[in-house]
Amino acid sequence: MPQVEIMIGGRSFEVACQEGEEPFLRSAAHLLDTEANSLSSQIGRMPEARMLLMAGLLLADKTAGLEERLKDAEAQLAEMATRLTAAEQVTTVVERVEIAVEVPVEVEVIPAELSDLVVMMVERTEALAEQIAAKAAGVA
Repeated sequence: MPQVEIMIGGRSFEVACQEGEEPFLRSAAHLLDTEANSLSSQIGRMPEARMLLMAGLLLADKTAGLEERLKDAEAQLAEMATRLTAAEQVTTVVERVEIAVEVPVEVEVIPAELSDLVVMMVERTEALAEQIAAKAAGVA
């Protein structure tokens, strides 16, 4: 088991860790050292146990705050995912709906004079056809 020397609050400590965990231990020690140095600059020299306890409590407080923010962010993400799913469902339904639209068809009105003229032409054509048929019957 590797032994790692870490510095916290200006004091050196030998700590054992699992193989491969050395970078994580050094990172955690750096966070604790930062808090310990902050305490030392505000309060001054204090016993080692008290310094470590206070630094640990400050880190725990920060961690609790971050966990709360993470829960809020996860809740917001879940709400947005629900809204997105609902919006996608509405979009799918709208895509499936066929909308029937009545389009008015405009038919032009034939003026009465034109209608009368057509009737007159039909009557004359029929009369001419009868005359031709009578002449053809008389000749034959």
